[in-house]
Order: sequence, then C-alpha cells, then structure tokens
Amino acid sequence: MSTQLRAALGTFATGICVVTTFAERDGRRAHDALTVRSFASVSLDPPLVSLALPRDGEFLDRLLAAGVWAVSILDVAGDDLAEAFTADRGTRATVLATCATTPGPRTGALVLDAPGWLECALHDRHDLGDHTVVIGQVLATGGRPRRPPLVSLDGALRALTES
Repeated sequence: MSTQLRAALGTFATGICVVTTFAERDGRRAHDALTVRSFASVSLDPPLVSLALPRDGEFLDRLLAAGVWAVSILDVAGDDLAEAFTADRGTRATVLATCATTPGPRTGALVLDAPGWLECALHDRHDLGDHTVVIGQVLATGGRPRRPPLVSLDGALRALTES
C-alpha cells in the first residue's frame, strides 16, 4: 500500500516552505530549519495553520520546546534552499548561517528572504501515525511575491506558472 499511496499523493501539487525554530542553549539560540511540504491553512478566524512533522525527528522536539516557529514560503528561486534543508542537521545549520534571514519580530525565529512568511505560536498538537501535526496560531505575516511559487509534484520541485 505505501508504494501506491506515495504514487497517488505524488500527483497532488503542494507548496514548499522552510520552517525555522530554535533551541535555547547556555543563553544562546541555536537555530534550525527544515523543508516542509505539509503546510496548510486551517482557519482564518482565529488565524491557524498546520504542519505535519516526522515524530522521530529532532526538529519536532526543538519546535515543541520553543513553542514558536516561522514559515517561509518559497518561490522558484528557492529550489536550492528546499533541497538543502532536507539534509542532516549539520548541513542545515551551515546553509542557514549563509542565507539571508531576519529574526521574526514576534517570535525571533528566522524568516528567510521569501515571497511570503508567517510567524506562529503553538496552539495544539496531535500525534497521528508516524507524524505529529502541529497547529500554530499566526502572530505575524509578511512578504513580497516576486516569482512563481515552488511546488512539489511527482517527487520533483517545479515552478508553478500560468499557461
């Protein structure tokens, strides 16, 4: 079933985001980032969004401990970042230290130079299967669309363009 399920879900185009959070260590923030394809709007009133993150990952532990995160929605120029933030923790830290970021005004989680971004605080969480769905209350948003959005379709990153 899992091969068939993966193939069926691959036909559904999803947006690509980079989620950032941090861990407090010895009075310093250690930032982390991860590429996510499971971002969704849940409610406009109150403003809520969701992410599904692997339960066995350290990123989820950091996000839950911090209670806050930022979501940077990527455009086609972010395909290299999308790939880089799927790597191991050390590689992700190196890439995060070299890309353009700004601490979010409400949470301090890093916001990438992206066409759209949101800052979120933990509202709820649900352990489901091999993932945890986190629901975040949106605290701040911003951005400036420039290029077509980046999507995942059939296991590949693609530009969404009008025809």
